[in-house]
Amino acid sequence: MTTASAAISTIPVSMSSREIAELTGKRHSDVMRDIRSMLEQVGEGERKFASTYNDAQGKLRECYNLPKDLTITLVAGYRSDLRLKIVRRWMELEATPAFKAPTNMREALMLALDQQEEIERQKALIDAAAPKVAALDRICTADGSYGLTEAAKILQVKPKALIAFMATSQWIYRRNNGKNWLAYQAKIDAGYLWHKIGTYTDPNGEEKTRDTVKVLPKGLTKLAEIVPGAKVPMDLTQMEARPFSKKPEQVS
Repeated sequence: MTTASAAISTIPVSMSSREIAELTGKRHSDVMRDIRSMLEQVGEGERKFASTYNDAQGKLRECYNLPKDLTITLVAGYRSDLRLKIVRRWMELEATPAFKAPTNMREALMLALDQQEEIERQKALIDAAAPKVAALDRICTADGSYGLTEAAKILQVKPKALIAFMATSQWIYRRNNGKNWLAYQAKIDAGYLWHKIGTYTDPNGEEKTRDTVKVLPKGLTKLAEIVPGAKVPMDLTQMEARPFSKKPEQVS
């Protein structure tokens, strides 16, 4: 075997911004922001590392693929435990055997067989996820809105867990330690949430107004993707959505 025929073709190892976000527990949008800031500071162009992926809805989204040096530079300011996760992941990536280009017919046939097995495995995963995707599609196109407790019931998580997630993820907040939850304007603008302003009579007989946060179908679909432990029932006939027939009030 000649030196040329024995040459090894390697695929450059990189780490995506999505994997960095998953390993560090940060939101992907925040990791993307950190990457853009870092690239500007070190004088590197974004386009060189830009890439795309398809989300759960099949929509094309932006991401970055970083080499080891820029990944380590990125997480240098993160907590020690998060940096350690990244370093250990890089050790795993570097320990993975490099891809070898087939040098004869037998190796080419074996590679083709392995690729076919991987295609079949991916197809099986897609088929298994199809019912959930269909359920999310039905939610997204539904005509209704849901209270926080109703949304938690649909997502099969505890109401306290859902509310805590939404509060820490800047979906909802309380003004001046008030009792009622309010929606962040960004989530209203995105079509995820809206405010229902109702009236009630207090014990003194005074009529007052009260804000109630409602989750719209688009918001419920998004929460199903990002809330830890969330599950979507395959049979959505039990969903008791309240008709959404008027424009949401824009509350700042």
